[in-house]
Amino acid sequence: MHARCAAVVDLAKHINRTPDAVAMKLGNFASLDPAHKARGVAGLPHVAALDRELWDEYHGSWDVLAKSDLVQPATIVEPVPAAETETLATIRRRVGQSFFRNCVLGAYESKCGLTGIAAPELLRASHIIPWSESEARRLDPHNGLCLNALHDAAFDRGLITFDAEFRCVISPELAPNVPEDVFATSFEAYRGKPLTSPTRFAPSRECLQWHAENVFRREKR
Repeated sequence: MHARCAAVVDLAKHINRTPDAVAMKLGNFASLDPAHKARGVAGLPHVAALDRELWDEYHGSWDVLAKSDLVQPATIVEPVPAAETETLATIRRRVGQSFFRNCVLGAYESKCGLTGIAAPELLRASHIIPWSESEARRLDPHNGLCLNALHDAAFDRGLITFDAEFRCVISPELAPNVPEDVFATSFEAYRGKPLTSPTRFAPSRECLQWHAENVFRREKR
């Protein structure tokens, strides 16, 4: 969050402010951020009332952020006829999914959190609690993991999960259905391996517990 950070310099240029001013504003927000407080980062004292008001308006409001011009240009600028409500719903879902993917992949620096694979075509923003199970968590990046396509599919179907320490757990159903050499290199090699810590939006332990209890296949069927 310092004035020499490339992202800070770029943002300052776009909003016609100095890097020092942007860094100071980030320090104000850091003092309100529970994630930074947990790390022992105090931020700057004497936060302005407007900073607190802005933080309260947007923090955790992922659906609001996904549709905000602060994040991307407005997708819908005019009222949509009733006949087009299905199309509108599809557009909004795509906007939300794009926002979620960008947040999750950005947090993992566009690398699979388990294997380190960095090919964009192979990366997925995996929902921990599925989209259909929790409307409140749909766009929350704390409900996301960056996984490659293979491990994303295994996670989605409950063939792998991650424990409270973010270590990979493998279902007993998996080995009998995968060639031995493939299982050894693609799954067994990662048993017990912890996920890479993201730069932000750490996975919710509550969400991971839900996945372990409701999706993960603990016993052979």
